[in-house]
Amino acid sequence: MGYAASEQETTGAVSALAIKILIAGGFGVGKTTMVGTISEIRPLHTEELLSERGVGVDDVSGVESKITTTVALDFGRITIREGLWLYLFGTPGQDRFWFMWDELAVGALGAVVLADTRRLQECFPAVDYFEQRGIPFVVAVNCFDGARRHDPDKVRRALGLGGATPIVLCDVRERESVKEVLTTLVTYAVKGVPAE
Repeated sequence: MGYAASEQETTGAVSALAIKILIAGGFGVGKTTMVGTISEIRPLHTEELLSERGVGVDDVSGVESKITTTVALDFGRITIREGLWLYLFGTPGQDRFWFMWDELAVGALGAVVLADTRRLQECFPAVDYFEQRGIPFVVAVNCFDGARRHDPDKVRRALGLGGATPIVLCDVRERESVKEVLTTLVTYAVKGVPAE
């Protein structure tokens, strides 16, 4: 069975549906943590240690203490009910791995663009990517400890987003917070309106 949102497989009396969601954003914004927080299975991570080869190539400003990076994807799963699953695919955040996004985006219902207001410019490429491809997305502002909190309307203006795209404040370390982000995305993608 593929991971496309529209692909179904009938097993006896139960119709199975897998919904594919992308988790995107800049380097060090919390994508791997988000997938790990909510996944009911042990998440698959393709993290490697940062090496000297990345010096001058990867921008680590603002995340200087980060020692690993996702080089392919993160994968997690959530069971909504029998026969209905969310498959989460965390994208690599560094520019040199963006070529993988086209493959990961195939069949996705929607995406979460994870943002860090201390480095908001890091999420512009993800916003542009999903806007250009017509993939529904929400912006989830990861509220890091010690970071200034910003009103979602100010974040919307800074990103140049229209009024329909949901913006949610979250803490990717907290399961309920991640659940709220995903619920908002699925509701928005399916109904075309923000969740209330």
